[in-house]
Amino acid sequence: MNPVLTPTPSASLVRREVAGLPPYDPGADPADVAALSGSGRVIKLSNNESPYGISPVVGEAVRKALADGVSRYPDPSGRRLAEALGKSLDVPSDRVVLGNGSEDILGLLCQAVLDPGDLVVTQAPGFSLHETFPRVMGARVHKVRVTAEFGFDAGAWHDALAARPKLVFLANPCNPTGAMLTAGELERVVAALPESALLVLDEAYGEFARSRPGYPDGLEALRGLDRPWIVLRTFSKAYGLAGVRVGYGIASDTALVQALDRVRTPYNVNHPAQEAAIAALGDHTHLADTVRRTALEITRVSERLRAAGLRVVPSSTNFLFIDTGRPADHVARELHRAGIIVKAWREPGYETYIRASLSTPGDNDVFVRCLTAICAKDKP
Repeated sequence: MNPVLTPTPSASLVRREVAGLPPYDPGADPADVAALSGSGRVIKLSNNESPYGISPVVGEAVRKALADGVSRYPDPSGRRLAEALGKSLDVPSDRVVLGNGSEDILGLLCQAVLDPGDLVVTQAPGFSLHETFPRVMGARVHKVRVTAEFGFDAGAWHDALAARPKLVFLANPCNPTGAMLTAGELERVVAALPESALLVLDEAYGEFARSRPGYPDGLEALRGLDRPWIVLRTFSKAYGLAGVRVGYGIASDTALVQALDRVRTPYNVNHPAQEAAIAALGDHTHLADTVRRTALEITRVSERLRAAGLRVVPSSTNFLFIDTGRPADHVARELHRAGIIVKAWREPGYETYIRASLSTPGDNDVFVRCLTAICAKDKP
């Protein structure tokens, strides 16, 4: 982990909110793990990427976009993609905002909305950027913890929202746990929202959960809400486009989109990414196949790990949150020796947990075998 900025002439210019931030943890570098393990092949399970690749039509769209030339700037408004999303989701295209991944839009929201001292409410454990971006703006962050069974704590959410936050980050399903809110639980959050609060519903993993009983489509749940909201989604996960970086938001009104347009960089989504997303959006078969295969592996791997005595949070995503019963950093290092990369969770209260995205069945079998061997050998 990189050290906190030390006192130097340049560091003294940095805002104190920024100087105190932890660096983003992307997981171990595959080249370093390959050298440590002595293996020519590394199983990377740290970034929730799709092991099933992109749709063939996406590959063709990217090749054509590159052939068209990359010496020109992309369409700054992403009009064709916004219109395709609007048609697919039955929303006006002027209520769609595009980002260099959905986390780009998280940052834009904080820049556009937050003043120093404003209150932000989010989840714990949760996605680190839901806390980091507000802190960059000098906002206060209150994190609502899950129950002991990783469920929704209605009382804690009611109390947190009663403090009148300006911004609420709610991920459904949740990263890192993989747990989802039901339609009734989302309704309770919406009912308790102050009228002045902006609800940001982060559905980065929604495609994996959409077929699960009780999972609410956030856009449908919020369409008639008479207060500000935005639903965030991405092409990085189920669509397999992590490498080109394209996410999007559907906002409650055009004024919010216009505010985000004022703070975003003009060309934040490149031309190949826009074309790839348009193509991916149209290939329903590839998406359905990815979701189906992922669900099968989530069930199979969870059952094997539980049979080995490990606690695994029920997941509606493409990753698992696993209590190893010992320091997660130690487990992650041991897995590195086997050529496997997972993310050791360091959030207070969850330091024995790892998050592991699922790969192909063969890779998953290697992961299960190595993890259970490490935990059996190294019982606390």
